[in-house]
Amino acid sequence: MQFIHISTARVMLNSGDSVDISIWKPAGSILEFHNVISLRYSFYGGWRNVKLINFAECRRIRVICIFCVNNLSVFL
Repeated sequence: MQFIHISTARVMLNSGDSVDISIWKPAGSILEFHNVISLRYSFYGGWRNVKLINFAECRRIRVICIFCVNNLSVFL
């Protein structure tokens, strides 16, 4: 298993390329999103708006809940 720092994950998300991400939900379950593009990022708010390309749907996710980007585990 390979690991990347959260700052590297931010660079990958800010690049404009589609990525696959996995996040934890508050209840502890896991959501996996494929072909995601980051639209907007709030550093102080700690959230990121992402667009799911396959479904043309936008979601707001908490950055701290992202634990995997392109099958690379994220650490703080």
